[in-house]
Amino acid sequence: MRHKRAKTYKRLMALYSMSFGFRQPYQVLIDSHMCKEAIDHKLDIMKQLGVVLQGSVKPMITQCCIHELYLQGKLQQPAVDLAKSFERRKCNHREAIPGDECLTSVIGDKNKHRYVVASQSQPLRAALRQVPGVPLIHINRIVMVLEPPSDATMDAKKAMEQQSVQPTLAPDIALVQSSSKQPQSEPPRRKQGPKAPNPLSMKKRKPAPTKPDPKRDLDGGALGKGKRRSTTNAGAVSGSDGEQHEGVENRKRPSDSIDNNEDGPDGRSSNGRKRKRRRKSAAVDTPDGRVE
Repeated sequence: MRHKRAKTYKRLMALYSMSFGFRQPYQVLIDSHMCKEAIDHKLDIMKQLGVVLQGSVKPMITQCCIHELYLQGKLQQPAVDLAKSFERRKCNHREAIPGDECLTSVIGDKNKHRYVVASQSQPLRAALRQVPGVPLIHINRIVMVLEPPSDATMDAKKAMEQQSVQPTLAPDIALVQSSSKQPQSEPPRRKQGPKAPNPLSMKKRKPAPTKPDPKRDLDGGALGKGKRRSTTNAGAVSGSDGEQHEGVENRKRPSDSIDNNEDGPDGRSSNGRKRKRRRKSAAVDTPDGRVE
């Protein structure tokens, strides 16, 4: 395909897509005459349709068109096989009718299903040119051609463009005017009171001076309560200097006192319990009841 023709076909399909809502894959209705023409010229109809429409396609055929091929005998068996490879489109005809009438009834007055029609029948194409938004394809010798948009298609396109540019209808305008005349209730205003000062500009409050506690003395200690003293240093503080020195030596070197004492028969020192026992045995009661 030439570059100029491909550019024209692309512009035409853009028109159908923007104005009438055509989308890929394009649904292509093929009649019996197109099937016979493709077999006679040995055309790859799937490939040619994709090139002409500039996108993916979905070929479809009705049961009436296939029945029309069956009536032409075994000579058209290759065309029948080609038609059977397409998707079957239900036409809702109980009895088979001619293919042109079947496709005309499927397209209808508005082509709401957005079909592309590929046909070699001139009467059928002349009838479908009166329906807006129907792309038509036919084979000219061995070249597949997309026809330019018909007059009905261009008129429908212009009407839709004018409708999109025009302002709203009169009832809508009257409704807007009536709504604008109604007095709008003003929202209630909030009462503005005195504003609070800026907390960053305010002077910080000084803490209140603490009153002296009468229960505390001048040094800060309690009058009736003294510090608890440790029991280990109690004897050293209350006693004399000699006793304090002796207590420190006994606390630092307990093993010296154990070595200097005499060991008893059971291996214990004699200045412990046994010394107390000796003192009790040495005491003698007098007739007065006193202990010497």
